[in-house]
Amino acid sequence: MTRGAAEPTRRLEGAVGTLTQAAMARMHEELPWFRALSAEHRSWIGLIAAAGISSFVDWFKNPQSNGTVTADVFGTAPRELTGVVSLQQTVEMVRTTIGVVEEHVPAVVSGNDVATVRESVMLYSREIAFAAAEVYARAAEQRGAWDARLEALIVDSVLRGEADDAVRSRATALGWASTSGVCVVLGYTPAGDSAAAVDAIKRTARAGHLDALCAVQGERLVVVLGGVDDPDKAGSRIADHFGDGAIVTGPVVDDLLAANRSARAAIAGLRAAVAWPEAPRPVSSDDLLPERALAGDGHARRQLVTSVHQPLVEAGSGLLETLTAYLDTSGSIEATGRRLFVHPNTVRYRLRRIADVTGLSPSDARDAYTLRLALTLGRLLPP
Repeated sequence: MTRGAAEPTRRLEGAVGTLTQAAMARMHEELPWFRALSAEHRSWIGLIAAAGISSFVDWFKNPQSNGTVTADVFGTAPRELTGVVSLQQTVEMVRTTIGVVEEHVPAVVSGNDVATVRESVMLYSREIAFAAAEVYARAAEQRGAWDARLEALIVDSVLRGEADDAVRSRATALGWASTSGVCVVLGYTPAGDSAAAVDAIKRTARAGHLDALCAVQGERLVVVLGGVDDPDKAGSRIADHFGDGAIVTGPVVDDLLAANRSARAAIAGLRAAVAWPEAPRPVSSDDLLPERALAGDGHARRQLVTSVHQPLVEAGSGLLETLTAYLDTSGSIEATGRRLFVHPNTVRYRLRRIADVTGLSPSDARDAYTLRLALTLGRLLPP
């Protein structure tokens, strides 16, 4: 007998309902996850089983068929079902249904046709398995595309300073779990497949127990990291996945809703980083305060005044005068002492105090540059 024989086909058509009921009963008996489903979802699975058995009969009936089964078998159920029933569970469902059909073949067709029908069932089971995989692959692709768009919208909201509880909720839906330690890392998009770079950043972040939201905005690659203790260390973890050029890490803020402050500093830093070609990679936005201030960043100017100039004024003890004299004498301790009429050891003590108060060492060329600019801005800007 060959596929398409009238008698076994007629018998199989007449047994579709019986086989479907038997398959559903077997699933209820053997699959705990099936019993836990709602009545609505179980009914959808019943429709899938019936469609699959009917599709097998049609496939068996048509000898000219090319032997493939499309994913339309699963079209009777809504796509949302892929979020309720996993691929592994679908495989169990298909295996159970095929097993029931195979067991009932001797009761449905005559003895001479049993071997042929069973062989066809086995061939069909392979095709239906491929069809199930196609459904889940399509669902995963659509879900991935939607997640990428949602992620881009979240990052854009953070950059615009429009993050709210709705944005936090959407981020949570994408797997964001951090409630503290958030910073923004900015750099340039690498050449080639930017999506591959984004995936690599997320894998690296997960390996470091960090959350990551990523977005490619033209030539700029934006990463929002959560669970950060040390922004420099966190930025270094993912630096290799950016394109050539500067990478700037913003300051750590309390949570995602405040991440726009970190983003604002990082954006200003990336814009000004060209003025410091020897900057480390990544570089902190705070380390770029002089360049940001010269580039017109008002926040950087105020930060230099409030974090450097003002503490020196409040500390008193001649620190501001000592720093000014030290810088004006090209870093000469003896010349500074003569100008202020104090002993060189007093100058050294005051320089150490300046480093303690500001976190910047006057003897370091880069720090001296920052201190000089902070003193100038402190004189220009009102208190």
